Amino acid sequence: MSSDLWSFSLDTYARPGVEDACLQLQSAGVNVCLLLCGLWLGQRGVACNEQRLQQLRDVVTPWDADVVRPLRALRRQWKADAAEDAELNTLREQVKTLELEAERQLLLRLERLAQGWPQDETNDLSTWLEGMATGAANLDRDALHQLRVAVTGT
Repeated sequence: MSSDLWSFSLDTYARPGVEDACLQLQSAGVNVCLLLCGLWLGQRGVACNEQRLQQLRDVVTPWDADVVRPLRALRRQWKADAAEDAELNTLREQVKTLELEAERQLLLRLERLAQGWPQDETNDLSTWLEGMATGAANLDRDALHQLRVAVTGT
């Protein structure tokens, strides 16, 4: 298992079924960076509690609203036109790169926040996943299960 959150996220996202599960959950309003962080913390044995969940949300909410979502919206807005316009497609790819970098920076912020949290306290990955997905509309529990299986194999 990767020790840093960014490497863990890349490794996890590349596993079969994870990308689709993340995109389904993202469509329901779940922040994928939070989900990946929850998986990472759960794998490390960090206990999930409401205070930690809130601290993580407090980091994610402004960064996601002010940085990640505007980049994602612009990238999506240009998708159809970029298929017909090579220069616009080049710009769209640059925006996509910026969006990914913004997510990497968010994961670094989350990792720094959780750095001092005790590890090897528990192995309840489901609590982290449920906590990260709280409040999502039409939550796809099968997608959450797919993420848990991708990380634990069970």
